[in-house]
Amino acid sequence: MDMQKVNSMDFGEFVDVFGNVIERCPLIAAAVWSQRPFSDLEDLERHFFEFIDTLPRSGQEGILRCHPDLAGRDLQRGTLTAESQREQSGAGLTTLSGDERRRLSELNARYRARFGFSFVLAVRLSDRAAVPEELARRLHQQPEHELRTALGEVKKIGHLRLLDLLGSEPARL
Repeated sequence: MDMQKVNSMDFGEFVDVFGNVIERCPLIAAAVWSQRPFSDLEDLERHFFEFIDTLPRSGQEGILRCHPDLAGRDLQRGTLTAESQREQSGAGLTTLSGDERRRLSELNARYRARFGFSFVLAVRLSDRAAVPEELARRLHQQPEHELRTALGEVKKIGHLRLLDLLGSEPARL
């Protein structure tokens, strides 16, 4: 899809197409639509990320709460978004052993209890062995540092999803 097509989308189509660039946050796409025209992918991406950056802390934490636990309940129930399903599957999180699932579930619960939002990681840039290691490492971060780290991961995911939608090759971040 080229930028001319993106710029010509009406509101509903834009939100339908870009509404899950930031997981389960179509309101962000709705706000970004009003910033058209976009000159290129980087410009479009900048508008998504500036929206996140200008939110108060409670709004930023809300974005993080929209993300599912990795290999968690939504995966088990089949209620992940299509994008999250592809990402978690690609990272091998859909084929974990029972012990691996239990370990991730325990780490996810500890993380959520400590920070008040789900652990977010751009799993397309990771692998199944690294996920629990990174989750355990980040459990020890200070809350303000972890908020910034988690939002950085949201932006990595958003970047990759925009590349997918616009037919560009994902680059390693």
